[in-house]
Amino acid sequence: MLKRSLTRLRLLRGAGILLVALGVVHLVATPHIATLVRDSASPASARWLTPPMLLNHILVGVLLIPLGYLTTYAAPYAVSGASWAQVVVRTTALSVATLPVALFALMGTRYYFDAPLFVVGVAVTVIVAVTLLIVAFGR
Repeated sequence: MLKRSLTRLRLLRGAGILLVALGVVHLVATPHIATLVRDSASPASARWLTPPMLLNHILVGVLLIPLGYLTTYAAPYAVSGASWAQVVVRTTALSVATLPVALFALMGTRYYFDAPLFVVGVAVTVIVAVTLLIVAFGR
């Protein structure tokens, strides 16, 4: 029983740390998005596309960091059965699980394999989502 609890704790904390890391990577990559858009589109299109793309990247990065921190913070309490912590990790699990589903539903597969870093990001998100779902809802 103790070994199982320790495993759950480590998985929850690891998932939280990965969410923080994904948020930081998003924020670090944000300036590169503007360059990518400027180099890939006409000047008029770049002026129109850059602000919403940057806003999206910044929002996702900023929101992933506290989500990961809360998951990491709540992990020991969730493992010990505290109801507030279980709500936190379960809500996080469900939220993160919607990310790859939404990406696939909205983008399809046409963009997935053209950008290796995107594939890595989605893969990490899927790993975190599956881990959180199993650990947060498992007994």
